[in-house]
Amino acid sequence: MNTASTISYTRGAALPAILQQRIAILDGAMGTMIQRYKLTEADFRGERFADHPKDLKGNNDLLVLTRPDVISEIHEQYLAAGSDIIETNTFGTTSVAQEDYGLEGLALEMNVAAARIARAACDKYSTPDKPRFAAGALGPTPRTASISPDVNDPGARNVDFDTLRAAYYEQAKGLLDGGVDLFLVETIFDTLNAKAAIFALDELMEDTGERLPVIVSGTVTDASGRILSGQTVTAFWHSVRHARPLAIGLNCALGATLMRPYIEELSKAAGATAISCYPNAGLPNPMSDTGFDETPDVTGRLMEEFAKSGFLNIAGGCCGTTPDHIAAIARQVSAYKPRVSGEKFFSELVTQEA
Repeated sequence: MNTASTISYTRGAALPAILQQRIAILDGAMGTMIQRYKLTEADFRGERFADHPKDLKGNNDLLVLTRPDVISEIHEQYLAAGSDIIETNTFGTTSVAQEDYGLEGLALEMNVAAARIARAACDKYSTPDKPRFAAGALGPTPRTASISPDVNDPGARNVDFDTLRAAYYEQAKGLLDGGVDLFLVETIFDTLNAKAAIFALDELMEDTGERLPVIVSGTVTDASGRILSGQTVTAFWHSVRHARPLAIGLNCALGATLMRPYIEELSKAAGATAISCYPNAGLPNPMSDTGFDETPDVTGRLMEEFAKSGFLNIAGGCCGTTPDHIAAIARQVSAYKPRVSGEKFFSELVTQEA
């Protein structure tokens, strides 16, 4: 990417200033909300894919083509709840992930469509005092570049770096063409996959001359305090800091209570870089309406403690969270000042590396 001192965003340029002024609110779970619609195989197929040879139910990314009304409605519910940033419905919209459904050739089209839906929702809700931002979501893919899929062969791999880079480049291009304001490389459990996404973003922005903010969010999988590929939170930060992300954070896998020590660790390790956090709604609970055990008030109070401790620039929710959770988070953190802005980091990094 450009050196820190020369970064000038062509989109999403207002976001760094907002992070200096207040804690920005990210949206909540897309999959949890889609489940509420109780969609059938026919909904996922639509007319276009009526004769597709593979089952498509559960391919939530495809809904941007077959049920765009559902995706748009979910985006608008989160915006109405107070989200400043909404994620495109593209968690698995790479050719690598869509190959499981036999739809790898549609990845570019799906990303453009998803970005346009999110962009339209943001435009509808944006005001001069509260602009809304569409974040192009790049998920982890079901294949990993640094972890063997075969317990009997530790050296085996089912994907390589160049394949991931090409898939992420295609995804990012679709998101850019569709009008996103920033990119969010999220739910990272394999840092090498994330590096492929970061490399692709850098390549795309060099090719197009566009410069968008990038947020990077890892996933601590359990009480070990490590992501699945083995890094601690601090090591993960040092592995991706070269990308000069606007924000670095954690999401998914854990609820806020269990995530707290790792957000605190990241907050200490990342210097002045902005911090994002969007945990699950506690632990899985099949008896709950959302499949998780935390009510909106509980999640809101936990995130308030994060804000009070000075950990946050961006707060939202992951699995199990709903617009009610996001409204509670927005309400609870609104009284607290944000953590330092990522813009300060850029100048500090230049000084450190001079």
